[in-house]
Amino acid sequence: MAVFLSNVVSPLFRFIGGRVNRQRWKSLHNVVVQERSEQSSVIVSSFALSVEEDAPSRMRLLLVLLLLAVCASGGFFDTKLGQKIKGVVDKIKTKLNSTALLAIREKIHKLKDKIKAKLTLSPERKAILSELLKHIRIIKKDRILPKGDSIEEINEKNKIGELLYQGDIVLTNKQADEIVQDAEGDGSNRTKRQAFRDQNYPRTLWSNGVNYFFDPSASPAVRSVFTKGARLWMKDTCIDFRENRDAPDRIRVFKEDGCWSFVGRLGKQQDLSLGDGCESVGTAAHEIGHAIGFFHTQSRHDRDNFITFNVQNVKPDWVDQFTKQTTATNENYGLPYDYGNIMHYGANSASYNGKPTMVPNDPKYVETLGSPIISFYELLMINQHYGCMKRCDPNSSAKCAMGGFPHPRDCSRCICPSGYGGRLCNERPSGCGQVYQATAQYQTLTDEVGNRNAGQRPREDMDMCNYWITAPTGSRIEIKLVGFPRGLAVDGCQYAGVEIKTHPDQRLTGYRFCAPEDAGVTLVSKHNVVPIITYNRFYATKTVIQYRIVSSGQPMPQPKPNPNCVDNQQCAALVRTKNFCNSRAFTDSVKQGLCPRSCGFC
Repeated sequence: MAVFLSNVVSPLFRFIGGRVNRQRWKSLHNVVVQERSEQSSVIVSSFALSVEEDAPSRMRLLLVLLLLAVCASGGFFDTKLGQKIKGVVDKIKTKLNSTALLAIREKIHKLKDKIKAKLTLSPERKAILSELLKHIRIIKKDRILPKGDSIEEINEKNKIGELLYQGDIVLTNKQADEIVQDAEGDGSNRTKRQAFRDQNYPRTLWSNGVNYFFDPSASPAVRSVFTKGARLWMKDTCIDFRENRDAPDRIRVFKEDGCWSFVGRLGKQQDLSLGDGCESVGTAAHEIGHAIGFFHTQSRHDRDNFITFNVQNVKPDWVDQFTKQTTATNENYGLPYDYGNIMHYGANSASYNGKPTMVPNDPKYVETLGSPIISFYELLMINQHYGCMKRCDPNSSAKCAMGGFPHPRDCSRCICPSGYGGRLCNERPSGCGQVYQATAQYQTLTDEVGNRNAGQRPREDMDMCNYWITAPTGSRIEIKLVGFPRGLAVDGCQYAGVEIKTHPDQRLTGYRFCAPEDAGVTLVSKHNVVPIITYNRFYATKTVIQYRIVSSGQPMPQPKPNPNCVDNQQCAALVRTKNFCNSRAFTDSVKQGLCPRSCGFC
C-alpha cells in the first residue's frame, strides 16, 4: 500500500495540484497524510484543487475521484491512513459544490439592478425613513469575538457569505429559480415561504423527525451547541431530533467555513455547517431553523410594513440579497411580523459604513433585530407548519392565557409567550426573578444576571431572570431604563440584555436593550402587568430599572403638541395610501413627527 501511495497517488495529486488554475479559488489547506510502519514512512501531500469551469480541470478532478473510488472499492478507506485520505475526497466535493453555489449566486446577482430599483425608496418612504432615524439612538457598537458577533460577520470573514443567499442559506437550483421569478415579478404558481411550502409539501417536512449525525470534523463545542439548539426546537414542538447516521434522510453536521444550511428536507444527505465562530446555541438554532423549513423573517412579503431598507448603507455586493417574497410565495399562517425572531438578521447587517441597513418602523426595536432566542411566534408558526396543532383537541385541551397554545406533546399544558409560565401561562416563569407591585411613586429594580466566575468569554448557556411589575386592573405602568453596562452592545443583544414587554400583543417579543446609551428610555404599558426579562451569557450584567403607575383607568397623556403643527409635505400621500395615522406599525412619536395635524396631535 505504501508503494502504491508513493508511486501512484502522490505523483497524481502533485500533477493535478500543479496544473489546475488557482486564480478563481483560494487554496485549500495542505492535506498531509502520514502512515508509519516498521519498514516505511510515506507522506502524501495534496495541494489545493482549484476548480475552473473548463473541461480539462473537471476531467482532472474526475480522475482523482475515480482513483479514490478504486481505493474505496479495495477497502483502503477502512485503514487509518485511508480515513485521512478520504478527507481529500470531501474537500474535492466541497470545491465542486462551490462551483454550483457560484452558478446559483450568479442567477440572483444578475438581477442586482432590478432589485436595487425595487429597494429605492419613494418620496413618501424617504420621509418615513428620515423621521425614523431621528428616533434611533447612536450607540457605540462593541466587538466581542474577533471572528464576528453575527452570522453575517462570521461568513464575511470566512469569504463564504458572497456565495450564499442572504448570507447563510444554500439554495437548490429550483429555489434560486423561484427567487429569480419573484424578483422579476412573476410569482404565479410559486412556492410558499417564510415557512418553506412548495408543491412537494409536506414531503419537504421532516415528518418522521430530523435525523442528523456529526462529521469527524465537528468539534466538541459544535456537537454541544447543535444538540442544545435542536432541543430548543424539539421541546416546544412535535418535531423529534435523533442522532442517526444511517437514516435515509439526514443532516451531516460538520465544521466547514462559516455558518450555513439548506432550507427544509431535501432528501438523502444534506449539510449544515458550524465553523469557527459559529459555536453558539443561538447560531445553531438559527441554522436548524433553516433546515426545518424557515427562510429569513426580513424577506417576508409584508416586510415593508415593518422595516425600511436603507439601501444607501448596504454593501454593493449585498444589494441583491435583500429580495422580498410575494403573496404567492410567502406563507406566514396569518401570524404577525416579530422583530425578535431568531430568523431575523440584525439592523446593521451588510452595512458598509456601520449605519443601519434595516430600520424598524418602531425605532425602539432597533437593538432587538438579530435575536439569539427563538420567539413565541416562530414556535407557533413551525407548529402550524408541521401540523403539530392537530394533536390537541380544542375541546379537551388546556385553555391557555396570554395567547399561548396547548403543547403538542402534552395537551394539558401550554406553550407560553416569553415572560409567562405555569401550565396555563398565567404565572411568572419559575426560577430567578420576582413579582413587584407598582405604586404612584418611582421604585427601583436592580438585577444582576450572569456568572462573574466564568471569566471574559461567552458561555453556551443563557442565564435568565423573569420579573413581573404589576398594578391594579385598568392601570398602566411606566418603565424607565436607568442603567446598563458598556461592552455588550451588538446587533440583537446577542450576549446579554434586558427585554421589556409593554406591547399590547404580549405574544410579540418585547423591546430589548443592551447599551449604556439606552439609559433614559421610557416605556408605558398597555396592560397592568409588565414582564421584564434579563439574560446573559458573557460574564455578568447589572440592569437598573425604575417603575411606577402613571394611569389608573384614566386617559393617557398625549405627546406634547407640535408648536408649528405643520404636516410633512409627504403626509397627504402617506395618509391616503398607507392609512398612516391608524397604522399600528408606527409609534405616536413618528406619526407626530410626520403628520401632526392630520393625525390629530394639534
